[in-house]
Amino acid sequence: MVTPNEIKEHMEVVGNDGLHVGVIDRVEVGEIRLAKNDSPDGLNHFLPLANVEYVDDRVHLNRSSIRAMAEWR
Repeated sequence: MVTPNEIKEHMEVVGNDGLHVGVIDRVEVGEIRLAKNDSPDGLNHFLPLANVEYVDDRVHLNRSSIRAMAEWR
């Protein structure tokens, strides 16, 4: 399981298809907040930490980029 301290501000978030989802703004309780300046609608979006599969130089999700964007809040 990924721990929140592995995720840093400004890391890229990608789906399991390798496509860009967003950029980390910060980690909040149980979720990651994506930067609004990288969002198509100019809003912050949130994804559950449970959606993170692993972290290397990017944050990799356990779902496709399209599904992640459909599910974010």
